[in-house]
Amino acid sequence: MRPGDDDLDEEIRGHLALSIKDRIERGEDPAAARLAALKEFGNLTLTRDSMRSVWRPRWFDAVEALARDIRFAVRSLLRAKGLAATVVVTLALGIGANAAIFSVVRGVLLRPLVNRDEDRLIYIRQSAPGLAASNMTFSVPEINDFKSRVTTISAFGDFSTVEFAMIGLGGEPRMVKAGVVGGSFFDVMGLRPVLGRLLNAKDDGPDAAGAAVLTYRFWSTSLDSDPTVIGKTIRLGPRTATVVGVLEPSVPYPADTEIIANVVTSPHHLGATMVTMRTHRMTELFGRLAPGATLDAARAELTAIHDAIKTEHPEAYSAKANVQITLTRLRDQIASPARTILLVLLAAAAVVFVIACSNVANLILARSVRREGELAVRAALGAGYGALRRTLLAESLVLCGAGAVLGVAIARPLVAIVARYAARFSIRALAVTVDPSVLWVGGGLAMAAAVLLAYVPRLPSPYASAFATSWLWRTRRSLGAGGPAGLGLAGGSVRITPGTNRRLRAFATIQIAFSFVLLAGAGMLLATLITLQTASTGYNMRQVLAFDIPPSATGVTGAKVVDFYQEATRRIGQLPGVDGVAVGSFVPWRDAGTFGSGVRFSADGYKRADGEEDPIARLRLAAPRLFGVLGVPLLAGRDFTDDDRDSSEPVSIVSQSVAQRQFPNGDALNGHMWWTDPYFGKPVPRRIVGVVADVDDESVIGRPAMAIYMPVRSVGFGGRLFVHAAGDPYALVPAVRRVIREISADQPVERAATLEDVRAEVLSPERLNAFVFSAFAGIALLIAVVGVAGVLAFSVSARTREFGVRLAVGAAPRRLLARVLSEGVLIAAIGIAAGAGGGYALASVAAKFFGHVELPGTVPVIGAAAVLIGAAVIASLMPAARASRVDVLQALRSE
Repeated sequence: MRPGDDDLDEEIRGHLALSIKDRIERGEDPAAARLAALKEFGNLTLTRDSMRSVWRPRWFDAVEALARDIRFAVRSLLRAKGLAATVVVTLALGIGANAAIFSVVRGVLLRPLVNRDEDRLIYIRQSAPGLAASNMTFSVPEINDFKSRVTTISAFGDFSTVEFAMIGLGGEPRMVKAGVVGGSFFDVMGLRPVLGRLLNAKDDGPDAAGAAVLTYRFWSTSLDSDPTVIGKTIRLGPRTATVVGVLEPSVPYPADTEIIANVVTSPHHLGATMVTMRTHRMTELFGRLAPGATLDAARAELTAIHDAIKTEHPEAYSAKANVQITLTRLRDQIASPARTILLVLLAAAAVVFVIACSNVANLILARSVRREGELAVRAALGAGYGALRRTLLAESLVLCGAGAVLGVAIARPLVAIVARYAARFSIRALAVTVDPSVLWVGGGLAMAAAVLLAYVPRLPSPYASAFATSWLWRTRRSLGAGGPAGLGLAGGSVRITPGTNRRLRAFATIQIAFSFVLLAGAGMLLATLITLQTASTGYNMRQVLAFDIPPSATGVTGAKVVDFYQEATRRIGQLPGVDGVAVGSFVPWRDAGTFGSGVRFSADGYKRADGEEDPIARLRLAAPRLFGVLGVPLLAGRDFTDDDRDSSEPVSIVSQSVAQRQFPNGDALNGHMWWTDPYFGKPVPRRIVGVVADVDDESVIGRPAMAIYMPVRSVGFGGRLFVHAAGDPYALVPAVRRVIREISADQPVERAATLEDVRAEVLSPERLNAFVFSAFAGIALLIAVVGVAGVLAFSVSARTREFGVRLAVGAAPRRLLARVLSEGVLIAAIGIAAGAGGGYALASVAAKFFGHVELPGTVPVIGAAAVLIGAAVIASLMPAARASRVDVLQALRSE
């Protein structure tokens, strides 16, 4: 065990006492003996320190030396507050962005689910690449086939997403997104209740009582965590259900639902279409691996069974569709929509960190050049390579540590911002909070930056002693000539070597290169957004107001639904400021994907080629005057009328694409089409009474789309109300709600918005993408501009005498101005070239992991290059102007 200081002093006193005693015994005077013993022993302080260094570990001395260097670094940086503040803020931006995004990445992609044994929980998907259907879901007969044949999956859980008009639990009638599940769902998912119970096998079957479970988010936000909800009765459309429990906080998948109910609450799920039709697919499928089974084994078995089912029922699986089945772990499935965007964000943050470090490296390098005399003196006085490097490391640690502290503080609000952004791609992001990983990431980045920056500056050469003597001589001369002012930049004391100059320019070029990559990417996103926003839609965007008014709210069906819509349109049409009102089944863009990819049909004169399948068209329902209200031109024939009802001749209206493709040799008017999908039963010819212009209500970029419209009166279903306003559309919302509630007090009226605002909402992810990456690019550009300006300013400072000589021999100031400007443009040009090459190589590598990677077009690339060249010119102006105004006499006198 290492002795303490008291033991050490006692040892020294004992040694001296023995020496004095020996001398006295030899006959020396006691006073003389004491002096002689002390002289022989040597300096007590140095001896004590030497003995202490032997007793304690060597790393203790290194730590103590580093602590001294850190104290010195703090004092030194306090005399350079501007540089210290710039370095700390720059590093804080890079560290804060990386820490925040890593926290979100960890929460969304790496954090385990709360589900019991989540590693055994799988998601099963059926897709049809031939029809561009990435998730075709499953039908009940398909699920039953799997249950009866699979052995590697112990149990299946099914989930259908529906919307219910809910009445109860206080408040007005409202639409809720719900899940309809079988009794095994919660057990398969491994979830638990926080209140009451969850659905189980007793809740299955058509004779079971209606039961519903509230999701935790709905219960805590909409109902203020009311513990008395258990046992309350609610109405879901035409059926009632009892609230039996509240689900624990968990990832809502496959949809962000508010309630989850048993099958009996949905009349559609009990009908023959749902139960027996193999092509009626609307159910998501989950499974739990059997004990001992692996994901690969389950995938192989399920694929073999799926192939057998397709062989047994060829009518339900077309060859063109190429129906496939895939299995993934649920955690991977939930994270997959956000994985790419989060990794891209992480890469963008890493780029900003590299740019920040490059900028700080320039500042540190410039500072080290100014401190070259100081470092040379230290080397001349005996400081070794390690001691000098430790001095630089201490300064870097102080700067990077302060940057990390500020960066972690910045990361906290950034986490909330990035989480809200990422929530558009993964619902898991809503639960992300700041966790200790932010501290570790911030500290790790700070340490990496500190080590990097400590090894950027060049240490004094072996001839430091001669340089130090010269530097001290110049210092004395400058002090004699007027004090410390003689050490200024104008004095020509700053010297920059070719190696240092190359490193300064290399760091500035790196900043430009990475900034170019971010600017080009942001430019591509902005160009895409502008294209989407300016694309023609074919609709009256500003004056048309859309409402959701589902007919299932009151349980009214058949002719009474038609009467409800007719009365509503009649009374709303009489309101002041209403130019037109009509009912339809589809709000453009907002309802995209609601009815799948379309329905197969055929028409007069159309003949399929061998192996070809019937074409697919979008099925839409329209009431009289709908096309006029929406602003869609009627190209031929007539609109629907009130006489087009179930009891009259079946009619339809087709889009221009249908008329041109299915009737190429004649007029589509008065021709016939019929649905060939098994869902419609026996094909019924419908006479085509009109042709309307093509409008794409699924994609925000309008493309020719085949659509077929049927009259609402013949189907008895609408669900969407469109009002054409003469003035401010939103001023009509209260009046429309009042009219609907007067007709039916239990009818929800929701999601009122103009088509312009609906489209803007659909475009919000693209707008967010453009904003976020533009923010990254803007930060990178700002740092790069500062870096280029700093390099040129330092270069001008170091070349003051050169510029003075050039002016003295007749060089025009404007030539010096142009020379410095050209240096800035050259740095930018080299950086742009490096960024273009590096970006292309990076995209090629990323394509191997993420599939197709879209590269920026010509306009974004040229725009990014122009912005950087312009920024380089602006950054060069001040140093260039300074170079052109050098005082010749002062520059020559400095040496």
